[in-house]
Amino acid sequence: MLESLTDRFSHALKAIKGQARLTEANTQDMLREIRLALLDADVALPVVKQFIAAVREKAMGQSVLNSLTPDQALVGVVHQELVSLMAGPEGIGQTMGLNLATTPPAVVLMAGLQGAGKTTSVGKLAKWLTERQKKKVLTVSCDVYRPAAIEQLRLVTEQAGAEFFPSQLSERPVEIARAALDWGRRHYHDVVLIDTAGRLAIDQAMMDEIAALHDAVRPIETLFTVDAMQGQDAVRTAEAFRKTIPLTGILLTKVDGDARGGAVLSVRSVTGCPVKFVGTAEKIDGLEAFDPDRFAQRILGMGDVLAIVEQAQKAIDVKSAEKMAAKLKSGAKFDLEDFKLQIGQMKSMGGLSNLLDKLPAQMQQAAKGQDLSKADKSVGRMEGIINSMTPAERRNPLLIKASRKRRIATGAGVPVQEVNRLLAQFEQMQDMMKKMQKGGLAKMMRAMGGLKNLPGLGGGLGGR
Repeated sequence: MLESLTDRFSHALKAIKGQARLTEANTQDMLREIRLALLDADVALPVVKQFIAAVREKAMGQSVLNSLTPDQALVGVVHQELVSLMAGPEGIGQTMGLNLATTPPAVVLMAGLQGAGKTTSVGKLAKWLTERQKKKVLTVSCDVYRPAAIEQLRLVTEQAGAEFFPSQLSERPVEIARAALDWGRRHYHDVVLIDTAGRLAIDQAMMDEIAALHDAVRPIETLFTVDAMQGQDAVRTAEAFRKTIPLTGILLTKVDGDARGGAVLSVRSVTGCPVKFVGTAEKIDGLEAFDPDRFAQRILGMGDVLAIVEQAQKAIDVKSAEKMAAKLKSGAKFDLEDFKLQIGQMKSMGGLSNLLDKLPAQMQQAAKGQDLSKADKSVGRMEGIINSMTPAERRNPLLIKASRKRRIATGAGVPVQEVNRLLAQFEQMQDMMKKMQKGGLAKMMRAMGGLKNLPGLGGGLGGR
């Protein structure tokens, strides 16, 4: 995510780090690099000019020039201006979210072009509202032009654990929306999410229809779904919609595939609408409430450790974790069933490549050149190998001798060598757990230094 922009910013700021004092010359060099980075990221030119002017003014101010660490003060200025750019003055210090302060059900109208990921985003938003906000959510499709749209929304709504209001291709969009809203009122739903029709390009019929829908349901939130990978084209599309209906926010999709970041940085300034959500993965839970401060940290290579913590909180089964902690405390051995549980939790957090994106730039640099997709596949193969074992073998790995290894390898569809690698890695993990039982965290950290064979990272199953 935003790899190119992060690399360019890191390079620009690295040149100024370590400087005893800031001068017009070295500050100008840094600003030139940042300007080129923004233009290369497809950020709108007026936005680039505004950003560079704001950074220049503050960079040459007395608070920076007289700082004991002017290079750090300058990084702080760039960070502050990035946050201001993405949040607007009123949004600084706030995590963007939905305004649902109305008599239920709160209506959220979703608009956007075809192919931007709007219907999938409705499902993701339904899951986010259901899990994070504990809301009772109803979704409905008013797209009567794309035959598969209604069925697609039904499927993603089912995955999200929300309720779906059925509609027919023969019905008028306004009638569908009104019927869904009436159903939501009578069945005590907190939120009704309305998916609207998209087009391959903006046309007057589309604009008239979305305007009529808006007038009919009076949504408290009108979100425009934008494909982040379209750069300035995405921003121009959002601006065209804003002139037709009063947008309250932007939902950026496919941010995980956007190496440049132009839409993220431009859309708030050009449209005046805050970015409220970003799609960070294809899975149904791949949606994050947009936090400008944390996003600016990612752009500057500082990482987003809070996002990793949040992912862990969602992914980790608390009861299973407590059960394992009690087991280790009692002195029982860490076995292959426990190892499989750890693998499953890593997968549910999105895998190594997803976690790496949120780490600071220095740690990302250390893993550069590694095939993380291969590492993630290796984790899946490890799970497959353990699944091919009997319950007795998982509880007591010492039973696994040559003939059993051959049977397990055949069942998992891997060479016997991979079974051996997994068992060796399991032994390392088991040793680490023993050290935890005897001496706590300090010994655990030392033990982790011995785990050289992470799958796919210079050894283990993926390093073949």
